[in-house]
Amino acid sequence: MPTYIRLTDYKSSDEKEQEFFNPENRYEAKQEDFSKIPSSPITYWISDNIFQKFQKIDKLHTIATPRAGMITGNNENFVKLWFETQIDKIGFNFTNREDAKTSGFKWFPYQKGGSARKWYGNNEYIVIWEDDGYLLKNTTDSKGKVPAHAFNEEYIYKANANWSAVSSLFTARVTKNGSLFDAGGSAAFPKNELHLYQLASFLNSKIANYLLGAINPTINYQAWNIGNLPLLINSVYKEEIETLTQQNIDISKEEWDSRETSWDFTQNEILRIKNEELKIENCKLEDAYNKYCEYWREKFFTLHKNEEELNRLFIDIYELQDELTPEVELKDITILKNEAKIEDGELVFQADEIIKQFISYGVGVMFGRYSLDSDGLLIANMGQDIPTSTTFEIDDDNIIPVLEDEYFDDDIASRFVEFVKVAFGDEHLKENVAFIEKSLGVSLRKYFVKGFYEDHIKRYKKRPIYWMVSSPKKGFMALMYMHRYQSDVFATVQNGYLREYIAKLEASELNYQREADDTSNSNVQRNRATKQVQKITKTLDEVIKFDREVLTSFAQNRVEIDLDDGVKVNYCRLKDILFPISGLCK
Repeated sequence: MPTYIRLTDYKSSDEKEQEFFNPENRYEAKQEDFSKIPSSPITYWISDNIFQKFQKIDKLHTIATPRAGMITGNNENFVKLWFETQIDKIGFNFTNREDAKTSGFKWFPYQKGGSARKWYGNNEYIVIWEDDGYLLKNTTDSKGKVPAHAFNEEYIYKANANWSAVSSLFTARVTKNGSLFDAGGSAAFPKNELHLYQLASFLNSKIANYLLGAINPTINYQAWNIGNLPLLINSVYKEEIETLTQQNIDISKEEWDSRETSWDFTQNEILRIKNEELKIENCKLEDAYNKYCEYWREKFFTLHKNEEELNRLFIDIYELQDELTPEVELKDITILKNEAKIEDGELVFQADEIIKQFISYGVGVMFGRYSLDSDGLLIANMGQDIPTSTTFEIDDDNIIPVLEDEYFDDDIASRFVEFVKVAFGDEHLKENVAFIEKSLGVSLRKYFVKGFYEDHIKRYKKRPIYWMVSSPKKGFMALMYMHRYQSDVFATVQNGYLREYIAKLEASELNYQREADDTSNSNVQRNRATKQVQKITKTLDEVIKFDREVLTSFAQNRVEIDLDDGVKVNYCRLKDILFPISGLCK
């Protein structure tokens, strides 16, 4: 019987050399056993018990049909992140092609895989599928061929368990209906929808990952790999499996929807905790944060306990008690990846990220994307009327200055403090602002000038919905909301803000110059004033040049945008006047 030495778990050549003689790395296997596994991989390290599972248990494809999704041939044109376009052009929750075709919607949800995530999530993209995909099916390339293919139309909008084709950790998510799917977001469609939860929980179990290692030792998971897994539909544990799976989906969906980048987002989680859990009108923000941590810690460990219980059930079903244990490492729980870290076996929440999400929501309320008076999106289509009777007043001209000093009463730092006051009451306002700044590690004004927009770009995957008018050296900056864009916005920036800012800078420069020239002042005062004069002079030189050489042209030559083109195309039309985003406009 051939002997095999397994050294793939060791990284360096020195480790491999050292472990070569370790008897625990030696295996004996019959070559004829390899043919018991689909594609006959040389899986010498697995047991006879596993070989028997592949030989005797029905394959997954007999219970659910695995399919790779479509290839559009040009994702740049046909696929967008959902928030790039207008919400009223997206068709959600359709269950069949005919209804979707006659609906008139242009865009539809599109599963594209994404990061390792179990149970629910990675719902980020949309694809053009107006008129049942007419555009995709008829757009030709330079050779006259249609590059889009593999539509698998009979499966779109149907319930499925889907996964990322490439991932370091194989994970599956449940989609009940409404989506098309991409080659990178392949899916298995149960022939009986009653089997959906057992299918998904099996794919998320240690059993599936263990068996996948026998079929495919790579991180590339093709539909046929999944289809050849041995799948037992168990009636004894059916109710328990379905209950645990539903809980896991509910927790994962709630966590996914707690961020504004979900299309089912309702309100910021800090505010939800304050309104629904604490139920205190004048509330300390720190109390809401602490309750947030308590609430989500419980959800995290409930999910962890459920996943281990599902592993135990599947280990019993497959009779693999001698080979696997049900334990799940905390790092493999796939919620709260942005909001918390695992450190020394503990779940540690990241106050800065949680507060940054709260700040981002506050900016959305300023622009009218969200409202303290209602859940979900308020303004998310171009040309919408701006409500005038909201609890927190929506910015009237869609321009919010972002400056190092308070030259405007309605600049972003000032408006955000007012937002905190309205949302949490004025009794603890100073304390609440202090907690925010402590969490950020900088003052609010400094964060808005130095960090907010970079965070926004990252949060929205280099497809920002708030656009920053910016002079080259950031001496002048102002935010506007893409979905409220009007072609005269730059004339408003110039006449209503930049030139007034220049006038205020000149007045401030004159005052500091007088202070520097006044011999009755101390040397410390005069030196400080001189430095301020120098700083303001540099800023004035920059922003005056920006006004004359850049902004005037955009103010006079109005640029129209089309949200269906996506952020990249539209942002790059205005790249000379907007904050530069690395790699976006090549």
